[in-house]
Amino acid sequence: MLCPVPDIMRTSHAKQQAAMYELLHELIQKHKTTLIFTNTRSATERVVHELKERYPGAYTSLTDGEGHISLASEERPHRGLIGAHHGSLSKTHRFSIENRLKRGELKAVVCSTSLELGIDIGSIDLVVLLGSPKSVARALQRIGRAGHQLHETAKGRIIVLDRDDMVECSILLKAAIEHKIDRIHIPRNALDVLAQQIFGLAIEAKRPLAEVKRIVKSSHCYATLSDKDFMSVIEYLSGAYVSLEERNVYAKIWYDKETQEIGRRGKLARLLYLTNVGTIPDETNVKVKLGEEIIGTIDEGFLERLKPGDVFVLGGEAYEFRYSRGLTAQVKVSTGRPPTVPHWVSEMLPLSYDLAREILRFRRHLDDLFSQGWKRKACLDYIRDYLYADERTVNSVYEYFSEQFRYARIPHERRLLIEHFREGSKRYVIVHSLYGRRVNDVLSRAIAYVLGKLHGRDVEVTISDNGFSLRSTALLNVRKAFSLLKADELSLVMQRALEKSEVLRRRFRHCAARALMILRTYKGASKSVGKQQMSSRLLMNAVKRIDDEFPILKEARREVLEDLMDLPNATEVVAQLERGTVQIEEITTAIPSPFAFSIVLWGYVDILKLEERKEFLRRMHEEILRRIGEAGREKSDAEGPRLSFSYERLWREHEERRLAERDDERERLKRLAWNLPRVPVAAKEAIVDLIEGAEQVPQRVETAIREHQAEILRTWPRELRTLVFDKLGIPYDKRLDDEAERRVLLRGQLRRVSRRLDPELSKEIERLIDGEEPADRLWAFVDELLAKPVPRSWRDELVKFLQAERAKRRKI
Repeated sequence: MLCPVPDIMRTSHAKQQAAMYELLHELIQKHKTTLIFTNTRSATERVVHELKERYPGAYTSLTDGEGHISLASEERPHRGLIGAHHGSLSKTHRFSIENRLKRGELKAVVCSTSLELGIDIGSIDLVVLLGSPKSVARALQRIGRAGHQLHETAKGRIIVLDRDDMVECSILLKAAIEHKIDRIHIPRNALDVLAQQIFGLAIEAKRPLAEVKRIVKSSHCYATLSDKDFMSVIEYLSGAYVSLEERNVYAKIWYDKETQEIGRRGKLARLLYLTNVGTIPDETNVKVKLGEEIIGTIDEGFLERLKPGDVFVLGGEAYEFRYSRGLTAQVKVSTGRPPTVPHWVSEMLPLSYDLAREILRFRRHLDDLFSQGWKRKACLDYIRDYLYADERTVNSVYEYFSEQFRYARIPHERRLLIEHFREGSKRYVIVHSLYGRRVNDVLSRAIAYVLGKLHGRDVEVTISDNGFSLRSTALLNVRKAFSLLKADELSLVMQRALEKSEVLRRRFRHCAARALMILRTYKGASKSVGKQQMSSRLLMNAVKRIDDEFPILKEARREVLEDLMDLPNATEVVAQLERGTVQIEEITTAIPSPFAFSIVLWGYVDILKLEERKEFLRRMHEEILRRIGEAGREKSDAEGPRLSFSYERLWREHEERRLAERDDERERLKRLAWNLPRVPVAAKEAIVDLIEGAEQVPQRVETAIREHQAEILRTWPRELRTLVFDKLGIPYDKRLDDEAERRVLLRGQLRRVSRRLDPELSKEIERLIDGEEPADRLWAFVDELLAKPVPRSWRDELVKFLQAERAKRRKI
C-alpha cells in the first residue's frame, strides 16, 4: 500500500494529485504492462486524461527515439500508449483495447470493474488499485490479473489518498496476507430462475413432479427450498392464477394433480423459452423531466435507489425526486436543500461486511489502548506490529484515531455511536455504523420508517459505507427507534418500508422477465424496456390483489433485501443490539467528529469539486485540532475565529461559487463574440444580448446567421456557435460541429509550422482541411514529408490527417 504524500490532511489537493500521478507514472514506466483499477467509470476517464496531460511524451506523443513522429504500420505499431476500458464504452472500443493489450501495444490500461475477470495476459506484470476495492476477495481477484507467466508472482500496489481509505486498505492488506477472505454471497431459492428452469425441464420431456423437485434440490442454491415455494411456482406456471390472463400471462406448462406430472403446454412453448431465456435484465436510461421539459437522463440503477424527496445533481443543478412513470422520472427544483444521493452511487462498490467487521475490531483494539493511557510510542509500536504498513501509514492511522478519541469517542464492534449536532432549526444525527453500504441501507431505511411512524413525518437519509446520517427539523430519538427494532421482525419492517419504493418496482420487472411473465421477445417482435416497465407495474398491482405472497413478487422482495441490500447481516447487527453485545452510546458535538467527515460529505460529492472537498476537510481538521488543544501545530486561537460546521453555509458557498463561475463563463463568451472576425458590430451586439439571456435577435441578424451557417461552423468557437444555434432554434448536424472543431484544431497546428512553409503550400493544406481539392503540387510535398521522420514541430493530428488524405487519394 502506498500513500504519495507524507501528510494527507495538511497537503493541498494540487500537491496530492501531482504526487499521486507522479507515483503512478513511475510505477507504469518500471513495468512492462500495468493494469490500473478505479472504482467508477468517471474516475477511469479522469485518470487516463490526467496521465496524457501530465506526461504527453509517454502516453500521447508518437515519437521515435530522436524526437520525430513515427508513423504506425502493421510492422511497427505505436508503443507507450494508454487506454480506458469500462462498460459505458462501445463493444468495438473495448475489443480494440483488449486486443491491443494482448498484443503488447499498450503500456497501461485503466478500467473500473470490466477487466476483473477472465483476463489472462502474460505481459501484465503490475496491477495498481486506486482506492479501496472494498473487499479482500476483489483485491486478490484484481491483483491476480498480473504475473500470468511461468514462475512469475502476481504483484499489486494500492494507492490511497484519504484517511478512511488508508485504514480500510491497511486492514484489507492484513486480511489478505493472513488468508481471511470474505464470505461469498450465494443467492438462495430464487423463484424467478426456478420458474425458468422448471419450464425448460417441462419442454424437454414429461416428468413426474417428484423427479423435478429432486433435480432442483440437488443444486446448492435450492437445497433449502420449501415445498410451499416450490408448489407456488408450479401453480404460477400451470395457470392456476386465471385472472392473470387479463394481463396476457398464460399457462406455460400443464400439471396433472392426479398423476403428479408436468409437461409443456402449447406449440410455441419451445420458441418462447429459447427467445426469452436468460437472467441478465434489459436496462436503459431514464428521462428526467421538470414538468414537460426534459433536463437529462439517469441510469436505472441510480433511479431505483431514489425515494421521493431525495435530492440529486444533474447538469450542475439540484433536483428533488418526486415520482417515476415507466422510463420517466419527474423532479422539481430543490431550493436550499443539499443533495442526499451522489449521482454515481449505483456504480460504487459496497464495503464487504466481513472486511467492515475487521476494521471495527481494529478500532476496538486502539480504543482500548487509548483508554488505558498508552503513550504515543507504545501505540505506534502496536499499530506497526498489527498492520503490514510503512511508517507513513502507521503515523497517519495513529493521528486519525487519536483525534477521534480525544474529540469524541471511537465507534467499534461493541459500540454503536450516535452523534448529534444542530444547525439552526435543523437537527442532524450521524450513526457510526461501519457495516458497509448494503447493511446500512437496511438499517437506515428501517430506522427512518420507525421514526416516520413515531414523529409522523419523513426523515432525510444519506447512506455511506461508514454509517448514515438523518436530518429533520424535529428532535430525532434514534436510540428509541433502534430499541423498537427486533431481529425477528426486521424483515417485515423492511417489506413495509419498501412496499411503494422505486427499487421494488424495478426489481419486480427484472424478476417478471426472468420468470417469463413478461416476454421480451414474442414471434420475432421485441418489447422495449419502457413497455416492459409499464407492463410490470400493471402486473405488480394485479398479483398483489391475487396473493401478497405471489412467488415472483416474493422473489422481487428477496432480491432487494438479500442481493441488493444485506438483510441477514443487518438482522445480526440488530440481534447484537438486543443481546447487549453491542451498546449504543450517544454524544453531542459542536462540529462533526473526524470519523464523521466522510459521512457528512457523502451527499456533496456531486456538487463540490475534489479540491473543494479537500479544502473543506482540511478546515474541519484544523478546527478539530484547535478544539482538542493542538492548535499550536498550525494556528493559535488568536490568529482566526473558530469555525462552526454548517451544511447550509457549505451549500450556500457552493451556490455562490457556481453563480460566479456562470458569470465568468458569460463574460468569456462575450469576449469571444466581440472578437469575431468579419462580423458587423450590430450583429455582435445581438449575439451579446443572447449571451445575456435574450431569446431572439433582430430578423436581419438571424437571417444572416442562417445564411452563413457553414462559415460559422468552420470559424466560430464551438461553445459560442452552439449557444447561438440552440437559442435561435437553428437545426444542424452535430457531426458537422465535431468536424468543425477538428478543422479548428488542424488549422491551429498548421499555423505552428506555416512560417517554415512556402505560403502557397500552406494555403493548399488549408484548402484540404476545408474539404476542397488542393493543387497536385501539394501531394508531392506530402510524399516527401512522410517519407522520412517528420519534424517534431508537426503535431500528431495534422500528420495523421495528411497521412489519411494521401491514403484516400491513392485509393481513388
